[in-house]
This record gives sequence, C-alpha cells and structure tokens, in this order.
Amino acid sequence: MAQNTPPKRRAFQMQKTRSARTEDKRTDRQRAADRRRHEERAREGFVRRSGPKTPEKRMAPLEPGRVRITNLIVDELTRALGVILKLDGPADVLMKLFFRSNPKLGMRDRGLIAEGIYYALRHYASLRFAMRPVHPDRAPRLAALATLARQHGLDAISPSAIGPEAGPLENVLKVNLEKAPAHVRAELPQWLYDLIEAQYEDSAALYPSMQEGAPLDLRVNLLKASRDEILEELRANGVEAYATPFSPDGLRLPTKPGLTQWAVYKEGKVDVQDEGSQLIARLLTPRRREMVCDFCAGAGGKTLALGALMRSTGSLYAFDVNEKRLAGLTPRMRRAGLSNVHPIAIRGEDDQRVRRLNGKFDRVLIDAPCTGTGTFRRNPDLKWRLSPSELERINAIQKSVLEHASRLVKAGGRLVYATCSVLKRENQDVVEAFLAAHPEWRLVPAKEVFAQQGIVFPEAQWERFGSYFQMLPHVNNTDGFFAAVLERSAPAKREKPAKFERATESEAAEPAEKAEAVEVAQAPETVEPAEAVEKTEAAEAPVEAEKVEVAEKPAKTRKTAAKTTKSTKTAKIAKTSKKKSEAKVEEEAAAESSAAEAEKA
Repeated sequence: MAQNTPPKRRAFQMQKTRSARTEDKRTDRQRAADRRRHEERAREGFVRRSGPKTPEKRMAPLEPGRVRITNLIVDELTRALGVILKLDGPADVLMKLFFRSNPKLGMRDRGLIAEGIYYALRHYASLRFAMRPVHPDRAPRLAALATLARQHGLDAISPSAIGPEAGPLENVLKVNLEKAPAHVRAELPQWLYDLIEAQYEDSAALYPSMQEGAPLDLRVNLLKASRDEILEELRANGVEAYATPFSPDGLRLPTKPGLTQWAVYKEGKVDVQDEGSQLIARLLTPRRREMVCDFCAGAGGKTLALGALMRSTGSLYAFDVNEKRLAGLTPRMRRAGLSNVHPIAIRGEDDQRVRRLNGKFDRVLIDAPCTGTGTFRRNPDLKWRLSPSELERINAIQKSVLEHASRLVKAGGRLVYATCSVLKRENQDVVEAFLAAHPEWRLVPAKEVFAQQGIVFPEAQWERFGSYFQMLPHVNNTDGFFAAVLERSAPAKREKPAKFERATESEAAEPAEKAEAVEVAQAPETVEPAEAVEKTEAAEAPVEAEKVEVAEKPAKTRKTAAKTTKSTKTAKIAKTSKKKSEAKVEEEAAAESSAAEAEKA
C-alpha cells in the first residue's frame, strides 16, 4: 500500500512523522522555551507561516507597511558600517564588495541595509555629534542602531537586537540637534559649508535637498523607441513613471525597481541618466556627420546620449584616462545600437593622440573632473572625503583640461564645459579665466541654445545664472550641474593687395640693378694688365669672404644674406669694370703721348 502512495504525499507524510518523532523527544523545558520564543516573536509583530523560511517570510510584518528590524539586519549593518565609515574609499564600491560577500541575504535585507548605509552617510555629521566623544567607526553597532532608530523608529527594532546598547542608544537619541553648530545641521564639513554659504542666498533650502534620496531618471534611446512608447510599456507592466519636466528624452520613476531585468533595458531602449546630464548633451547640439569629441568620457553616459542625437552617424570620439571605466562603454554602446563611437584611453590631456587632432572637431564636450558636490544625494560619502587641498588639485586639473581640449575645436566650432559641482570656483571662475586669456572665444547664452530645440526654462533661471546653465537639487529636483557654451570665432579673411599699386623704391631698384648686371655680363672681354688684375682680385676678396660668412649663418637668415650678397657682388663687378675702362683710357693716352714725342724727335 505504501508503494501505491504518490511520491509527494509520501514525502509529506515522512516529513510529518519525523517532525512528530522529534517533538515527542523534547522535554517539558524545551517545549516551554519554544513557546516563550514564539510568543515573543508574536508580540514583536511576526506571525508563524508555513513554507520555507526565507528572509522575506521571516520578516513578514503583522501589519502591512510596518518594518521590523531583526538581529540579522543589525549585525550585517554593523559589519558594513565598520568598514564604510572609515571613509577609506567610495561607498558604492565598498557596498558591492560587502553584498558580494553575503550572497545569502534576501532582497529585503539588502534593501534595508543599503538604505541604512546611505542614511548614515547623509547624516554623518549629526550622528558623530550625537555619539561624541565616541567615533561612529569605532562603535559601529551603536551607529547602526542609532541610524535604524532614526529611520524607522525605536519600536521597529527587536529588543533582542538592541541588547546591552539600550542605554547608550537612548542617550544618543536624546541629543538635541537644534543646538548643534550650523554646519552640523547642514550635514557638511565646516570648510565646505562656508563656501556654499557665501555663494548661495537660498542655502537654507539647498542643505535639506542634499540629504534626500535622488529619484531614478531614465533616458530614452531615440534610435530604438520614443518616450511615449516606453511610457506605455512601463505602465502596462505596472511601473509608475512620468516624463521629466525639461528633457525631451527623460523619464522619472519615484521608486527604484530592478531595472537591469527589464526587457526595455536589455534591448537598449532606455539607460539610466539624470535629467541634468541629459540636458548637457543637448546643450552641445551635435549634428549628423559631424566630428564630435567627449573629453573625460568616463563610463560614457553622455557619450551614448550624444551618439543618439547624432543618429549614429559621423565620428564620436570618447577620451578618458581611466581605461577600466572606458572599457565599460563598449557593451553599453552595442546595446544602444551605436556604431560611430571610438573609445580611446589616453595618458592625459596633453597626449600625443589628442594633439594630432587639434583643430579637427566641430563639437567638444568637456565633462571636467570635479568635486562632485552636486551629486551628494547619490554619493553622500564624497563630502566627507573631500578636503580644501583636494579642491585645489582638482581646480588645477580643470584649467589644464579646458586649455588643452579647446585646441581640438576648429574655427567656428563649439565647446561645452560642464561639471557636476555647485561651487563657483569650479564653474564660473574657470570659464571666466579662460575667456580672459583667449579673446578668440566667446560665451554663447545657454538660453538661446535650448530655445532652438524647444526647451523652455522659467525666466527666473536665466535671471539668476545669466548666460550659464545651472541646475540645483532644491530648484530643479536634479543633481547639481553646471555648463557653459563657448564658441571659437572664425579667423578674419586677409585682404588682397591692389593690383595696380605703385612699386616701392626697393622693388623699383631691383630691376635697375639686374639690368646693370646684365650689361656688365654682356661686355666684351679684354686683356687686363697686371695692375688691373691685382685690383680686381683685391676687390673680389671681400666678396669671397662675405660668401664664407653667409655660409656660416643660420638657415633662417641664409636666404636674406644670399640676396644681399648678390646685390653687393653686382655692385662690385660694376665698380671693377669701371676701373678697368679708366685704366685702359690712361694706357691709350700714354701711348699717344709717347708717339707724339717720337715724331718731334
């Protein structure tokens, strides 16, 4: 009979029998401990569910929308913050390494841990102020508990996860941050706070916007689809999305789903790119069949946008010194369907391969290296790893890159200098210094460039920034971007000289000298006496010496010296001929006088 039982039912029965056998072997003390554990978990909001014990089901809340923080999340966040809060490297790279070392973490666990890491970095100044004199990286568990309590509330954390840290955690949460220094409330280092405070009148609104999470912006690849088509496809799949307010190619998603698994992403119809970055590519206005350069291309986000605007025609060069980052551009451009992109890794802005292309490009985009102060929403660790000396170093690189990359532009071409910084020192000051040193360049108002493409911004935008283009998190809900459009003036045409101008004295003297030299050359040869020959040799000696001197002169002045020698030689020959004729006349006169005396005798 057992053999006729279906396999699934037999397995279920065997599993049930083993479970009953195990339960029968438990003592009363063990049963009581299990009951207490289940009651405690029920009070915390968890319900017992059947099926495999995945992290998602273990964390299923009793009330919808309520987040529960377990020991696992606290432990793993503690381990992550112990490394990341040392600020020894980029947080996104360290996070990838952390999650790669924990492959068994569920999607929900990963999401909560990642949000906790970014929250701790965005509010690092206040966290350090509240935990003083203890440094967060030296007490990572207390930092993790304080971060989770600020995010989700103290009640969301399991009491067993808090443990002996209950007292210190309570003290940290009691600290009144309103009494903290201004730069702590702004969540910025003191030196960076002073720079922004002196530059922006509405800095009080800028600081909170830098502490918020950034939305997910997508750029539609116009080579493969239109924005309306992608919107319909996303909404059909239950994804909330809407068009960006300024970029004609952009979409904005309030949530951050698993984009890499979407068909529209795998097919190259969309790519991740902030709206401000999309508009900078539009600001360059690349045309079909032009020669365009993306200097400092990096991972190639703007390169792909430029290639789509060029409809995959012409030549698009992507230069960068980071060969590893540039290597990631190749699969992306294949997915996007671009065939006009030429990635080239260079050693620096003065690379020989760059110099050979001077004056060849119609358009050049300089996405200059910068401090990244406009991307604090996405990279909050940057503000804690920056320093005044680093700003000085980057500022020098920006000026050098602009100086060398500007030589690539042909006469009448355009250049766009762009950064993802909100500091005037990296933006307007660099451009103004360049324009002062290069009068052949002029600043093109960004408003006119956008108006030609039908992109309209509020008038207050241009009243505030003038001819420059700048976007800010608290104004445009994008990352902080800056761009300036520069145009190289064409060289003035040379005026041709009049055809019937009167010749100058030097030009008129040359034919006379030539004619005199010809007459001398055509004169009949005569037998010269010894005295005349000696005089001739003496006259020609300086000429020969002058020839030797001319031969020893540099190559640049040899041509002029030869011309002078020729005219001098002609004059010497004429003078010598004159002396010869005078000597001949004297000889004839002497012969006649001697003949007359002979007749008298």
